[in-house]
Amino acid sequence: MNEKVILETKRLLLREMKGDDFGALCRIMQDEQTMYAYEGAFGEQEVQDWLDRQLSRYRENGFGLWAVVLKETGEMIGQCGLTIQPWKNEKVLEIGYLFQRAFWHNGYASEAAIACKKYAFEVLKANEVCSIIRDTNIPSQKVAERNGMTKTDEWTKHYRGVDMPHFRFVAYKK
Repeated sequence: MNEKVILETKRLLLREMKGDDFGALCRIMQDEQTMYAYEGAFGEQEVQDWLDRQLSRYRENGFGLWAVVLKETGEMIGQCGLTIQPWKNEKVLEIGYLFQRAFWHNGYASEAAIACKKYAFEVLKANEVCSIIRDTNIPSQKVAERNGMTKTDEWTKHYRGVDMPHFRFVAYKK
């Protein structure tokens, strides 16, 4: 196995994605309900572009969105990790997460996001980390709150031809 495990929690492994993860990513990103905050499911090329962007992030930054693997089964059930994202006129370190709908409401997103926050502070030596979440995405906002983040501000992003209000939830290094 040439998988680079980055983080381990009680139930999950977070590892770098690889080309073989395309099918698992499709199960997440081609589901209309899962992708409602992105204005709909992605086509195959959009999923491939997403995967390629993560592989580039690993090379350029040493981090990105990682595959979230259920230890019990070895199945990739989602993605969670750290990326540099635009926010207003700056670049911010963000914890992002997106899981297969079949695995929602089991605490996996919170478990993975909490591990990523710890990684940001302890390994990357960040002073703050945030999650940028669409205003209508209440479940993701609750994950951010469980991760010790507080809503600090809002901004409208333009994505796929749509104005999308987003909130920024922030946690500061203690």
